[in-house]
Amino acid sequence: MKKWIIGVLCAPLIAFGLFYASSDEDMRRSLRHLPTDKDVLFWSIEQRDAAFRVLDRWPILVKARSIPSGSKTRPLPKGEPLELPFDIKAHMESQRTAGLVIVHNGKVRLEEYGLEFGPEGKWTSFSVAKSLTSTLLGAAIKDGYIKSVDERVSTYIPDLKGSAYDNVTIKQLLTMTSGVKWNEDYADPESDVARFNSHKAESGMDTTVSYMRNLPAEAEPGSKWVYKTGETNLIGVLVSSATNKNLSEYLSEKIWKPYGMEQDASWLLGSTGEEISGCCIQASTRDFARIGLFILGGGKVKDELVVPEGWIAEATAKHADIGKPGEGYGYQWWTMGDGAFAARGIFGQGIFIDPKRQLVIAINSNWPQASDRQGGDYGQQLTALYRKVQAAIDAEAVL
Repeated sequence: MKKWIIGVLCAPLIAFGLFYASSDEDMRRSLRHLPTDKDVLFWSIEQRDAAFRVLDRWPILVKARSIPSGSKTRPLPKGEPLELPFDIKAHMESQRTAGLVIVHNGKVRLEEYGLEFGPEGKWTSFSVAKSLTSTLLGAAIKDGYIKSVDERVSTYIPDLKGSAYDNVTIKQLLTMTSGVKWNEDYADPESDVARFNSHKAESGMDTTVSYMRNLPAEAEPGSKWVYKTGETNLIGVLVSSATNKNLSEYLSEKIWKPYGMEQDASWLLGSTGEEISGCCIQASTRDFARIGLFILGGGKVKDELVVPEGWIAEATAKHADIGKPGEGYGYQWWTMGDGAFAARGIFGQGIFIDPKRQLVIAINSNWPQASDRQGGDYGQQLTALYRKVQAAIDAEAVL
């Protein structure tokens, strides 16, 4: 009996030892700081530094599904170094930036890393994933799985019938103008965004659907914009239901393999096994830059459209007023007022795309706070970086 007890007690230690021995440098560096609770909004900076680079491989917290890349990698050739009128490394330190890749006219003009991160590492995207989820919805329309964005959401998610979402269209879900009440306060542990991922689903139902179908309406559909991560998760459920494919499989099939991503990526899963489509694709900064190039090119792979004709222009146009002069919200893209647009994630993740200048900026960070809603100006500084890079590109054109 004593030997059996010792064996039971030692088994986890042996498993951990094998896990440690097989881990890469990022994982070994992170292990002593990795959190054991799922409340990412309330982790310490050290816990986030550790977790953001290995979340897809930390099964204590969450499971992940692979997004396989293909056999051929789309090259990112180097261009002339971009001259910036400020110290980019100092900026990265102040923003706690892990990776920054600037691509202009298809060539890498700047690539820098911090926080002991590097080009082989993968960082979680947070809400940058929202823009990819909306792109997969476009692909599902192109493939004939979904008729149009004017259809009702409940047509594809029957469990929403009779709820506040019953008469909401897919377009209203894409633009976050459903009129359904939601609290996205990242500092409030009782907010919807803090509570819904830990919600215990009704039997046989997706976690997000189970939570969202009980929310009340506060405005007529289409009349009010409110940022809601839960609604992007509903888009993911809709796409996977319509295509009968999980989002990781569909993303790999439509973009990740054929476009030539360099590395396999991962998508974190919710408690009922669906991808958390409003969040959490784990990929390299260089592959996030390739996503920017895919969108910049109109959503094409080898001259073949992955999305309907005109989808990218429609998705990145301003459909909702967000209360900031010149800025707006499209189909899960933030519009910047000058033709540029961006995917944004909390704690400083982003893909900035400027078609006029043929410019893509991919960035991964760990700000001290989730967003500027908690005070500070980290988001404003990131926008300022985008504008300074635009100005540097313009200055080159004058010479």
